Amino acid sequence: MLVLIRGAGDLATGIALRLFRSHLRVVMTDLPQPTSIRRTVCFSEAIRHGSATVEGVEAVLAKDAAEAKTLAESGRVAVLADPQADCVRELKPDALVDAILAKKNLGTRITDAPVVVAVGPGFTAGADCHAAVETMRGHTLGRVLYEGSPLPNTGVPGVIAGYAAERVLRAPAAGVFEPKLEIGAQVKKGDVAAVVDGKPMLCSIDGCLRGLMQEGAVVFEGMKCGDVDPRGIPDNCTTASDKAIAVGGGVLEAVLMLTSAVGTARKPEKRGEDYGK
Repeated sequence: MLVLIRGAGDLATGIALRLFRSHLRVVMTDLPQPTSIRRTVCFSEAIRHGSATVEGVEAVLAKDAAEAKTLAESGRVAVLADPQADCVRELKPDALVDAILAKKNLGTRITDAPVVVAVGPGFTAGADCHAAVETMRGHTLGRVLYEGSPLPNTGVPGVIAGYAAERVLRAPAAGVFEPKLEIGAQVKKGDVAAVVDGKPMLCSIDGCLRGLMQEGAVVFEGMKCGDVDPRGIPDNCTTASDKAIAVGGGVLEAVLMLTSAVGTARKPEKRGEDYGK
C-alpha cells in the first residue's frame, strides 16, 4: 500500500514512522524551503540535505514522482518538494494524509485518494476527508473521528511540565534568522537562542532547546522559530514526540480501518456516547 503524506514536519514524521514500520510505503511532500522547527526529527530535512534519518528510518529526496515511487518501493521514505501535492495524479496513492497542520484545509479533497485522512482542526470527516485525527493534547489526543471535526485551534500550545505558551520562541522582528545555539543545548531563561535583524530571540524558560529554525530562513515578526522543552532531556530532541506517535497511531488506525490492507475494508462501528469524552 502506498500512502502520500502532505507535510514532513515533526508530527508528519511521527505519522510516517508509524506507517513505515507497519510495512506501508510512504511518500511525503513539503515546501522547497521547509520551515520545520524540530529539525532533528523532521523528514523535511531531506529536502535541504538530500536525506534525513529519524529513529533509524531514512528519508531520501526524490526529484519527481517516479523516483519517489521507486524509493518507497525500495524500503525508504521518499520526500518531494511539492507543496501542492501535484504528484498525487501520477502516484495515485491508496491513501492520502494531510498532515500540514495549517489549522485549515489548504486544498485537500475527499476525492484525492480512495482514503483521505486529515490531521488536526480545519477538516470535517465525511466532507473533505474520510477520517480526521485529533491533535489537541489531552484525553482525546490521537483519536480518530469518522464524523465531525477535531477540536478547534485555541492558539495556545499544549502544556508540558507546567508550561504552555512560554515554551515557544518567536521571531522578535522580520528578517533573516541567525541561530546562536544548536538544537539539544541546555538553556536558561534569558539566553539568546537567535538574532533577527539585530534583535535577540530570548529563551523564556529553562530547559533543553528542542527546536530551532534553520540558519538563513526569512521569517516574520512573531513567527514560531524555536521550542524549549522544560523537561530538559536531550534525548527528546532526537526521537519523535509522544504527541507525534499518538497521532501517528490514529492515522494508522484510520488507514487500516478504511482500506483492505488487513482483511476486508469496513465502515467503523458506531461509538457510544462516551467516545471521545
